[in-house]
Amino acid sequence: MSDTFDYVIIGSGTAGAVLAKRLSEDPGSTVAVIEAGPPDLNPFIHIPAGFMYTMTNPAVNWLYQTEPSAGTAGRSIKQPRGKTLGGSSSINGHIHNRGARLDYDLWSQLGNRGWDYASVLPYFKRSERRIGEGDATFRGRDGEFTVTDLDSRHPLCEAFIDGAVGMGIPRNTDYNGARQDGVGYFQRSIHRRRRVSTATAFLRPAMKRRNLRVYTNTHALRLELDGRRARGVHCRRSGKDITIAARREVIVSGGSINSPQLLQLSGIGPGPLLQALGIAVRHELPGVGENLRDHFGVRMTARVKNMRTINERARGLNLGREILAYLAGMDSILNLQPTLVHVFWRSRPQVEVCDLQMTFTPASYQEGVQSKLDEFPGATMAVWQQRPDSSGYVRAVSPDPFAKPAIQPNYLQAAGDREVLLGGLKLARALIHTPELAPYLDREEIPGAQVQTDREWMDFARARGTTTFHPAGSCKMGPASDRLAVVGDTLRVHGIDALRVVDASVMPTMVSANTNAATLMIAEKAADMILARTAPPAVELRDE
Repeated sequence: MSDTFDYVIIGSGTAGAVLAKRLSEDPGSTVAVIEAGPPDLNPFIHIPAGFMYTMTNPAVNWLYQTEPSAGTAGRSIKQPRGKTLGGSSSINGHIHNRGARLDYDLWSQLGNRGWDYASVLPYFKRSERRIGEGDATFRGRDGEFTVTDLDSRHPLCEAFIDGAVGMGIPRNTDYNGARQDGVGYFQRSIHRRRRVSTATAFLRPAMKRRNLRVYTNTHALRLELDGRRARGVHCRRSGKDITIAARREVIVSGGSINSPQLLQLSGIGPGPLLQALGIAVRHELPGVGENLRDHFGVRMTARVKNMRTINERARGLNLGREILAYLAGMDSILNLQPTLVHVFWRSRPQVEVCDLQMTFTPASYQEGVQSKLDEFPGATMAVWQQRPDSSGYVRAVSPDPFAKPAIQPNYLQAAGDREVLLGGLKLARALIHTPELAPYLDREEIPGAQVQTDREWMDFARARGTTTFHPAGSCKMGPASDRLAVVGDTLRVHGIDALRVVDASVMPTMVSANTNAATLMIAEKAADMILARTAPPAVELRDE
């Protein structure tokens, strides 16, 4: 095959892998996928608990960091992003969470036709192979991406759920169904003791086709533009610069950090920024890199008594037993995602739709970072606002395509974000101190009983909060009249022909969820638009 294709996809992550599968289904079309990282051969990618290693491994992770801010008490926050086939779906925490109906209806209200929940629900279902409970109105059974239930029950999780129910929070066994609010176990992208990534579910099966070529270890330097039309992409591979050309379209699927940076390096973005960097302005588009949003999570930990937690199971001879159990197909901590139980609820009684996501797991991490477990028996409760109003930016800092961009989410900048998080932290403390958990609670380790006032809570949040790994919105979808919109509702870049952005960066507002499931949906819908296929009928839904 030559280095000219009908479609060139930049990025093999959650969106890029889906697009590669769908666009190459037409044997008359040729498709190229460009991935900066290596193939997904690292064994820790495929072992569910291996996330603890891939989250800090530069071989498969961009290892970005945010700029310091007032919301983080002057700290820089680590911002991992996948750099391998499957992208962040190959290193994430396996949680499958679509978000609420309200999220997508809001996208439509902002002028994005066809992005309301009833219209995008068929695309959620198309990708999904749901194994477990689920109403056929909402859940898919025949897709490539397998979604399963946790196959073990920890007594500490059971006590936590019982305590939440005792506080009036209902059980919800399918938060991806008719309603999100409630408490229960997370659904996950793990099947038969292995990670389900978009590389394993979509890309690798498609790589058997002769009309699809995947370039790994190939870094996109800039887009090739012919006036106002995208023609391809300049790349560096094995120390040599090459151009991969596109007859029909170039599709940027690098994610919320890499996609805006690539556009900026190509001369598409805010004019003053590009001029300051010495980059020729090919098309001024002020919103490129703006509107960045992320969930800012604060983790509380408890010291546990009268109960064995994951912390003890992961040390010494116990870890050896867990490895043997995993290899034998038995219950093992190696088959677990980083958090097991969800709570979707309200920061205060007058809120009609849940604005908090909380998680619980019978493990605790040193300094609250999911890479090294505490040495004492512990449990973790995390909390974040579902739909943050705070927004920031991703900006190139140099014409050098290998220089990492400046990433500034502006965590907790908006007063409403601080108010919601404060209510969530107080609720989280109450959930830790229920009568049902009391037999197992030794003491609240972090922040500890000394934190009581609103100011003390917020000081704690700023000092200890961190990302929940959900950056989105930096190439915002919206009508051309929206000054910060980068793409329209067909995901075409405003003012440039044959160029689309398809990934989490196009989200105009944050979804009340982890972002992987929504990105799958975006890619499915984009594939239909690129191939000019008629969209499936919207699902008829009863009013909530």
